[in-house]
Parts: sequence; structure tokens; C-alpha cells
Amino acid sequence: MAGRAGRPLERPSAFWDTSALVPLCAHQEITPRVIALYRNYGMVVWWATPVEITSALRRLVRMKQLTPDDWVTSQRLALDLAESWRIVQPSDALRNQATQLVERYDLKAADAMQLAAALDWCEDSPRGEIFLTADQKLRQAAVLNGFDGKVI
Repeated sequence: MAGRAGRPLERPSAFWDTSALVPLCAHQEITPRVIALYRNYGMVVWWATPVEITSALRRLVRMKQLTPDDWVTSQRLALDLAESWRIVQPSDALRNQATQLVERYDLKAADAMQLAAALDWCEDSPRGEIFLTADQKLRQAAVLNGFDGKVI
């Protein structure tokens, strides 16, 4: 889609938790909704997201929800997605923020790192910023921190 003067329209960015990305790589019940979100929002992700995606996809293979051939295709899709996303890098400040988040909310360490990365991305001003996740606890913590948590 092109804007005025033939320039492509840039999609607004959103922070994508791994749980929102995996359905783009391997078909799940929520995949159609996530595809619609993908068409509307650019991707900002946490530095460890590629590891988390690979882990989630391997878990689907172990659970017999993906065949080994499907896994290869899913990994290729994940690599394609990675070409367009922006990555929030780790830092001491981000780690400290994640520690505070696990003290404040019922979050796993990896989820706290995701939320801390999202807060870093928006410079701790999340009002109006989109946080995409399929995890309800993480979504609730994101909303309590000021994000617009989209339901997937």
C-alpha cells in the first residue's frame, strides 16, 4: 500500500511477546487473529525472542502438534519474520526492571523480561502503545503498566 508521493505506508509498531509470534510460524487456533494483527502492526521484540520461538516450536514437535517437516517450515517462517522486527537489547536496567516486575506481578522470569523490554522500547511511557500476547497474566501486567494489551 502506498501513501502520498508513492511512499509505502509504515505500520505502527507494537511489542510482540513470543506467544503472539509462534502462531505466525505454526498454525494454531489463534493464527487467523494474529495474521490480522501482523498486517496492522510492525514488530518490536525482546532480544531472546528467537530462542523462545525455537523452544516453543520444538515443544510442539514433542507434543506431536508439529511434524519434523512442519518444524523446518516453521523455523524458516520465524527467520523470515526476524528480518523485519526491531530488537530490544539486554541491559542492566532492563534486568533490574524485570526483577521489580516479578516482585510486583505473578510473572515468570521470561515474561518479566518481555514486559521490561517493552517498557524499555517505549521509554517507560507505554500509554497508547500496543502489547501483543496470548498470555493472560502477561497481558494483565502490561495493561496495569499502561499498555494497550490487545486480546489475541
